[in-house]
Amino acid sequence: MEVTIESALAEHSPIGVPRADLEELDAAVRSAAERIATGREQDEHGYAALNLPDETDPEPIEAAVESVTPAENWLTIGIGGSALGAATITEALDGDGATYSLDNVDPAAIEALLADIDLSETAMNVVSRSGRTAETLANFLVVREAMETAGVEWTERTVVTTGESGPLATLADRHDLPTLTVPEGVPGRFSALSAVGLAAAAFQGLDLEAILAGGRQAEASLADSLFESPAYAYGATMYALEARGANVAAMMPYAESLEAFAEWFAQLWAESLGKDGRGQTPARALGATDQHSQLQLYRAGPKDKVVTLVRPRERPSVPIPETDQDAIDYLGGSDLRALIDAEFDATEASLRKAGVPAIRIEIDALDPAGIGELLYTMEAACIMAGELAGVDTFTQPAVEWGKDTARALLRGEQTLETVDGLSVRTGPESQ
Repeated sequence: MEVTIESALAEHSPIGVPRADLEELDAAVRSAAERIATGREQDEHGYAALNLPDETDPEPIEAAVESVTPAENWLTIGIGGSALGAATITEALDGDGATYSLDNVDPAAIEALLADIDLSETAMNVVSRSGRTAETLANFLVVREAMETAGVEWTERTVVTTGESGPLATLADRHDLPTLTVPEGVPGRFSALSAVGLAAAAFQGLDLEAILAGGRQAEASLADSLFESPAYAYGATMYALEARGANVAAMMPYAESLEAFAEWFAQLWAESLGKDGRGQTPARALGATDQHSQLQLYRAGPKDKVVTLVRPRERPSVPIPETDQDAIDYLGGSDLRALIDAEFDATEASLRKAGVPAIRIEIDALDPAGIGELLYTMEAACIMAGELAGVDTFTQPAVEWGKDTARALLRGEQTLETVDGLSVRTGPESQ
């Protein structure tokens, strides 16, 4: 993997980072890298995530999946980090079988999905560390009832991924369900390289060991200098850009199969670093599609953004047929691979010309090792950015407040008026 920060430097952008500042920042990176290394050695909360490529064992994951298959469909029932890692891996790679993530409680979407798939050929993985996540449990209960109504024995089609105790752990014991463990000390958004993110990949027959090997490759590249570590270069540069006014972090992969990765990154960056009045707002874009929409804002709008461009170096070849139309004859005889790479290069040049900082990330290929390396690199980068910013990267108090409030509203223990002292409603019923 290669991380290139040239277009994020001050000579190319009014909010870019001066080279001299990076030299000074490297001393802080060295200190932060030592803190991260100590946290890993002691398996501290959060830092333990960077040990997952060495500690995750594919065998029990594969065994649990085999116990509820064969099946045509796999439902990951979770929310946030309990679902996004699995979606990122399975969408990035070309495996067998159809995978779905039930990570929202939109009744119309759930109803449509259950009507569309054959539940007799469906297995599900219910993922919640606490076993108390309202959205996850609600979706599980809905799917379970749908299976029962369809005459499907749900206990033969369910894998539970949870902590050592809680309602889901109790349920799994009661029904003798295959159970996978959410790793201790690892927040959900950092858990992609564990059973949380890998069960769906196992269902698709993907090479879990190769995914983990990619993570180990990224792990081996960690160093105590931003000039020697791709992950720390990215994290430190993003931190420095935020300090200079780049408050929006646009993630723009040039591969449709990495669209879920951009969503995963948005959660990782927002939930980890949005604290104490700090943090960059993630924006999700897709190259080359959003060159025809969002790029207008990035180039001509406020100079408050940094754009990360991601691409694999290896792509399939799809020739573009010859044409006798003079206006488009430059396309004939070329290749879609060459075209999307030209689009990528043009976007980077366009941003640089407009003075918008951009960071380029290139992975060798969209294969198991490549996606493992990409996920690990972003996690390590996020932890480095949090260390430099002095925030608690691994907590999410604002998220927990929202969860607690939703439960209280459902139980009738609170109303909107008692939650915030004010309820503003519109529509005929408020007249």
